[in-house]
Order: sequence, then C-alpha cells, then structure tokens
Amino acid sequence: MNLFKLQEHKTDVKTEVTAGFTTFMAMLYIVPVNAAIMSASGMPYDALITATAVMTIIASILNGFWANTPIAMSVGMGLNAYFSFGLVKGMGIPWQSALGIVFASGILYVIISMTPLRRLMIETIPVDIKRAVSAGIGAFIAFIGLEQMKMITESPSTLVTVGDFQDSHVLLGLLGLALAVFFSLKQYRGAFILSIVMTTLFAWAAGIEKLPEQLVSMPASMAPIAFELDISSVLTLSMLPVVIIFLITDVFDTLGTLTGVGMRADLFNEESSVPLQKTIEADAFATLLSGLAGVTSTTSYIESAAGVEEGGRTGLSAVVVGVLFVLPLFLLPFFQAIPSNAIYPILVVIGVMMFSELQHIDYSDPAVKYGTFFIVMGMPLTYSITNGLLLGALVFVFVNLALRRFRQIDIAMGVLAAVALLVFFAL
Repeated sequence: MNLFKLQEHKTDVKTEVTAGFTTFMAMLYIVPVNAAIMSASGMPYDALITATAVMTIIASILNGFWANTPIAMSVGMGLNAYFSFGLVKGMGIPWQSALGIVFASGILYVIISMTPLRRLMIETIPVDIKRAVSAGIGAFIAFIGLEQMKMITESPSTLVTVGDFQDSHVLLGLLGLALAVFFSLKQYRGAFILSIVMTTLFAWAAGIEKLPEQLVSMPASMAPIAFELDISSVLTLSMLPVVIIFLITDVFDTLGTLTGVGMRADLFNEESSVPLQKTIEADAFATLLSGLAGVTSTTSYIESAAGVEEGGRTGLSAVVVGVLFVLPLFLLPFFQAIPSNAIYPILVVIGVMMFSELQHIDYSDPAVKYGTFFIVMGMPLTYSITNGLLLGALVFVFVNLALRRFRQIDIAMGVLAAVALLVFFAL
C-alpha cells in the first residue's frame, strides 16, 4: 500500500476502506438517477445502468491511482438532464450526436488540463458568473424534476401550472421529495439512496408500482450505446456553444467540488499543485472516455466529502469506491422496478443545493446583477443551459460597455458574448 503513501498522509487501510464505503453509499443514487434521466433521450435504460456503473468504476480508480486523492468520480448531474431534455428533446439533436458533443468537450478538456489554457479559462470568467451558472443549472434541473414528477404541467393559457395532487404518482413524488429533503437536512449518510429505497418500498407496498420478479441478474450489455457517438455532426459552428457549455460546466463543477472537499481535508495546499492538477487530468480523461461509453461528462463528486469526513485522505478510498460500484452491475432488475417519481425528487434537491450559490454573489456590480438574472432565469425559461449562459454573457458585456468599463470585460466573457451574437442573430 506504499503506492498511496498512507503513513505520509497519516491514515491506514482500515480508515481508507471505511471512507470509500461511506462515499459509495452516498453516491449509489447516481446509477438509477442517471439511467432514468438519460433514457428520456431514447437511449436504452439497461445499457445506461451498466455504462454509468462502468464509468464510475473507471473514473474513480483512475483518479485514485493517478492523483492519489480521495475524490470519487461519476457521471455529472445537471449535464445529463441538459443532454436529454435540452439537447435531444429541446433542440431535436439525436442522442448519438449529443454523445459526439460530450466527446468533443472531453478532447478540449484534456487539452486545457495539460496546457496553460486551463489557467486562462478558469481565471478569466468572473467568480460570480461561475456561481450564477451553478445556480442557473440548479434552477433548470429542479424545474425538470418537478415537471417529470407532474407537479408542474403544461397549460395553454399560462404555459405551466400546478399538477394534479390527487394523482397517486404525484403523491408518490411528493413523498419522495419530502424524504429526500428530510434526510438531507438531517445529514444522513446515503440520504438520496435512502430516500429512493424508502419511496420505492412504499410504492410496492401500496400497489402503485409492481414488485420486481427478481433482484439480481447478469450485467446488461453496453453495446447499444458504446461507441455509437456521431462526431461529424458536431463539427459545425452552431454546435460550438453547446460543446463550450459542456466543457465549462464540467471544469467548474470539478473545481468547485475539489475546492470544497480539498479545503476540508487540506488536500490541495499552496505548497504543491500536483494533486489538484492530476485530479483535473483524471477527470478530463474520464470525460473523454464517457462519450465513448455512451454517457455524459464525468465529474468529481461532492459526496466524496462524506468519505473525507470518515478520514479518507488518499486515492485508496477512491479505488475502494470504484471497486464497490461493481455491485450495481448485478442489480438491474431492482433498478428497473424503481418508480420514476422516487428518482426525480433527487433532481429537485440537487437543484436547490446548486441554487444556493446565489447567496455568495456580489450584486453591487450592475454587470454581475443583470448577467446573473439572465443566466438564472434564462436556463429554465428557455429550457437550455446554453441559451441561459449566452444571454447572461451578452448582458454582462453590454452593461460594462454601457458603463464604459472596458477593462471589466474578461476574455472568456467577451468570447461568449461574441458567440451569443452569432447564435442569436446570425445562425
């Protein structure tokens, strides 16, 4: 175990294994949730279960050995919803082409992670705009969750309205949401998977959903989605903003997670940037592979904090997480029997958590204030993370130009505003 330098990090095998198990339990929800969300695009649910587990295994073990940090990785929440409901259903892009977008963003991510472009990209987008993007994505995925639970339905007169709260499936969704919020507030380990399991058991007991005939089976094949990406359709100017969205979201999601978890465990101190750099590199290569495997971009998971709280300090805990995710591969019948309204409440709670980033924004800057508004409102109202970000960037640059604050226009925001002009007025 000298590979993980346990003594140097003041830990041991037992502590690292315990930490890995804790993180695994906190992350287990991602398998059924990601499969349910991405299957809305028309992709086969069974193959998605396998692909999600496989990419979690690969990404977590890769980071464990390469970066030696206790950061587990899996398919990112938010982008999977954007993949299905924004790109495939919203823009009419075939899921094969959407996977091509994921792969293209992965290529750019690898390049950025290994060159000075990483520093330029990270530092030239104002921190308040990054927070606004996180909040906007939170609003977007929460809206999707409420819509899929039928708590919000379409209305010919008001566009949207409240759903039928006498419907048993809507009530099941309310139960799932209440449980997810309650367990999260109590900070229970594995709060999301506990909520899903309890809501599912209630649905089976009440006869709302059918019991599975069996609980275990051999893993489903990934063949229907693996290597089915369409790269050629992505190589157009109109697809550039979408590729950039996947890239930016993945980069900043990872950086936000690493900052939060790293500060708690003192993983990434100023004396050495190697662990942070290698963790970013592992995430970049995993994202590249995720497009080939048939899922959306991987990212570092904030649930790794649960393992860190248990004493996890090295990559051994991340490797343990990866090994444990072999188990969900054999639970396909159980996952197939989980009602969707036990899963979509998790999307709402995650959305609320991301939305809370608004509290850290400095609204005294007019450009930030107006830019934030259009980003956060634009994403759910246009049903597109891309459109929301581009609207916000355009408004941010316009306000700074109106105030003759030319030096306040960062390189990245200027580029995004230029892309917005092309997308909204030229293409």
